Amino acid sequence: MKVAVLSPVAWRTPPRHYGPWEQVASNIAEGLIKSGVDVTLFATGDSITKGKLLSVCDTGYEEDRSQDAKVLECLHISNLMERAADFDIIHNNFDFLPLTYSGLIKTPVITTIHGFSSPAIIPVYKKYNRIGHYVSISNADRSPKLNYVATVYNGLDTKDFTFNDKPDDYLLYFGRIHPDKGTAAAVQIAQKSGRKLLIAGIIQDESYFGEKVAPQLNTQIEYIGPAGPEKRNELLGNAAALLHPINFNEPFGMSVAEAMLCGTPVIAFNRGSMPELICDKKTGFLVDNVDEAVEAVNRLDALNRLDCYNRAKAKFSSEKMVEDYLQLYKQILA
Repeated sequence: MKVAVLSPVAWRTPPRHYGPWEQVASNIAEGLIKSGVDVTLFATGDSITKGKLLSVCDTGYEEDRSQDAKVLECLHISNLMERAADFDIIHNNFDFLPLTYSGLIKTPVITTIHGFSSPAIIPVYKKYNRIGHYVSISNADRSPKLNYVATVYNGLDTKDFTFNDKPDDYLLYFGRIHPDKGTAAAVQIAQKSGRKLLIAGIIQDESYFGEKVAPQLNTQIEYIGPAGPEKRNELLGNAAALLHPINFNEPFGMSVAEAMLCGTPVIAFNRGSMPELICDKKTGFLVDNVDEAVEAVNRLDALNRLDCYNRAKAKFSSEKMVEDYLQLYKQILA
């Protein structure tokens, strides 16, 4: 079987720090290769893969802002679609734009919908309902207007994470600094519970960081910048808990699965996919506000970190994800 995996070109695949779609595309590609599949990855030229790599740019447009994002995306998608006949199946991890080619080629396209940037893009997905082969990354992130072939949870390479049963006592916020992700709420939770908080991630909203986060920084609340794969494992594994006080219905939440693979429980606002990722009172706590989160911090000792690890390994490993996708490929090709 020859599979083309289409990754975004905002960041490298896999990303150096931020880039969840690129990370999942990489995990799919490398997992398929391990399973003996012939994979061509369409990504930035600096991407890393054990398969074939085809690219139209040396680096992503978020890492080299001299490039025009839309131009790069058009060149990138067409680079694959003009070679569509070379593949048995195309796995699209690039949102809705590649669908506009799907009626013009014979190769089937399976699309993992990594979330909807807004309801405005749903008409494009709806137009290709009949041939789209849509996969949701959680049951919570489904549109009633679309036809889905399955839900496949994002899978992580479990070897990248180390189980730690003897963590430090700090709390961790790990993700982009943005109102949606609730960085300021994480600060409040740490302050009210009297615990140290480490904040790691790219600053995506400068004014939010400047107004809501930076004034609170001190020896207790510390911002340490973006964290790459090596630092990520250490930070997550040594944390007493990951704070995930999101202000939107998050489609998945990579850091939640990553934390649990280190044995670290997660305290999350009960929105979006969180009930699918977290077993309340077993692998973390689902809460509705800052005060409930503070109560949860005081109950962390009631949780068994091995339960966090075992659940994450069973549900969110790249092996499980790849196995699910291979079954879908066979089903579509049949």
